[in-house]
Amino acid sequence: MTYHLPAGKAGSGPYTVDVTPETAGWGYSGLRVLTLPPGGSHTFDAGDSEWIVLPLAGGCTVTADDAAFALHGRPDVFSAVSDFAYVPRDARATVSSAAGGRFALAGARCARRLPARYGPASAVPVELRGAGACSRQVNNFGAAARAGGADEQGFECDKLIAVEVLTPGGNWSSFPPHKHDEHRPGEEAELEEIYYFEFAAHDGVPGLGYQRVSPSGRGRGTDVLAEVRDGDVVLVPDGWHGPSMAVPGHHMYYLNVMAGPADERAWLISDHPGHAWVRDTWPEQPVDPRLPLYTAPEGTA
Repeated sequence: MTYHLPAGKAGSGPYTVDVTPETAGWGYSGLRVLTLPPGGSHTFDAGDSEWIVLPLAGGCTVTADDAAFALHGRPDVFSAVSDFAYVPRDARATVSSAAGGRFALAGARCARRLPARYGPASAVPVELRGAGACSRQVNNFGAAARAGGADEQGFECDKLIAVEVLTPGGNWSSFPPHKHDEHRPGEEAELEEIYYFEFAAHDGVPGLGYQRVSPSGRGRGTDVLAEVRDGDVVLVPDGWHGPSMAVPGHHMYYLNVMAGPADERAWLISDHPGHAWVRDTWPEQPVDPRLPLYTAPEGTA
C-alpha cells in the first residue's frame, strides 16, 4: 500500500484528489478535491457518506435536499477562514461556481442522516496550538467535541472530523508525534486520517515540506518519510504521525480528514512517550508572532 500520494496520482474523473475508503483500504474516511472552471458545476451522490464542501480557493453555491447555500469562500487557504456546507448521506448535491475555484469535499461513511446546513466563517473557532518553533494555527471548522479545547461543542456530524492546520515557514506541527489507532475509552479513539497539503509560494517559487509517520506497533506498521508539495496527500491508517515540517520561507497548509468506527465522535490522541515532554516546555515560550495568519470574521460570512 502506498501512503504518500503525490499530486496527480490520487485523482479520478473530475477530482484532482479522490481518496475513498476503498482506495485507502480502510472503512470510513474520504477526500475529494474538485476544480471548477468559471461557470462550471458538478453533481455528485453522497451515497453512504456525509460530506463537508469547503472552498480552498474561490466561492461556490452548494445545493442539497432542496436547499441552496452560497459560499463566499476565500482567495486561498493562507488568506482567510472559509464558510462551508454540510451535505448529508443519501443526498444528491451540486457544486457550482460562477468565477471558478477549487473545493475540498471531506467525507466519512456514516449511519445517521443529519440535515443539510450552512457553516459560517464567523463561527469557525481559530485556535493557536504549541509555542516557539512548534506554533501552528488550527481552523476547527469540522472539529469534534474536545474537553478543554477551543471548541467544546464542535460542528455536528455523525462520523466526520475535519480541521485545517497552518504552519509558518520553518516551524514543526503535528508534534509531539501522536497516534489514534486503538480504542481506549476516554484516552484514545481509533481514527483513520488523511492529510492534504498546500504551500505558500515565494517570488513564484513553490513551497514544500516533510511528513513523518512511524510505526506504533499496531495495524499496518505504517512508515512514511515524504517530501510533500502542493496537492500531495498522505494517508495515516495507524502509527505515530508527526512532525509535519514546513521549510523556511514557505507557510504550510494541511487539511485533516478523520473518521473511525466508534459510536462517539471524539478526537482523542496519545502522545509519543519519548517526545510528550515537549508540551511541558510550551508555557515557557511565546507563540510565534506570525500567528494567527488571520482570524475568523465577525458576524455572518
